[in-house]
Amino acid sequence: MGEGEAKAEQAAKADHKHAPSASSTPESYSKDGDRRRDRRDTYRAFCAAIFTILVLLGIIALILWLVYRPHKPRLTVVGAAIYDLNFTSPPLISTSVQFSVLARNPNRRVSIHYDKLSMYVTYKDQIITPPLQLPPLRLGHKSTVVIAPVLGGAGIPVSPEVANGLKSDEDYGLVTMRVVVTGRLRWKAGAIMTGRYGFYATCGVWMRFNRSSNGQVPLLAPSTCKVDV
Repeated sequence: MGEGEAKAEQAAKADHKHAPSASSTPESYSKDGDRRRDRRDTYRAFCAAIFTILVLLGIIALILWLVYRPHKPRLTVVGAAIYDLNFTSPPLISTSVQFSVLARNPNRRVSIHYDKLSMYVTYKDQIITPPLQLPPLRLGHKSTVVIAPVLGGAGIPVSPEVANGLKSDEDYGLVTMRVVVTGRLRWKAGAIMTGRYGFYATCGVWMRFNRSSNGQVPLLAPSTCKVDV
């Protein structure tokens, strides 16, 4: 084989080596582009579906909240009785009192379930009756119930300010106490029950009272309780 033929053969091999393969033809490029576009379209459709579902769930939740949104319970002290209120050294106090608390559920479609209820009385922000545990309570739609336990105990230590203040109030004929109701509550709408929420109600009570009083005492002002949930 001559030198010219050898060079021609090498040139042919080089051209063949650099010739475009079947995988890099314009047709293959077009197919790759189509696949990438299909993947983008699928991803966009998936994101659009998720967004639509979230929007629908939000609308449903808003509608349910507007229809069933629960209102806080309403508590009012409607009666009071003082059976014992005496002091001994150093100072200690012995108490026996009863407050009738009207609990009302203002909701038309939601019931209220109370758990771990307790009730006690304070004077000048100091507890003068030990907390009393109350049984669980359920209030149906637009229903009311009266809670009226007898609270008190003997030999409860108090500060001199409390002892002197109560004695002064007795002499004046006017006593102010605060009824506190605490616990946890849940709202229920149909088959849906919420989680437990802390419940704290305080009721300032103004009463006509003197040393000769024993039993029911008149309330001097309406006593609507402040309720925090």
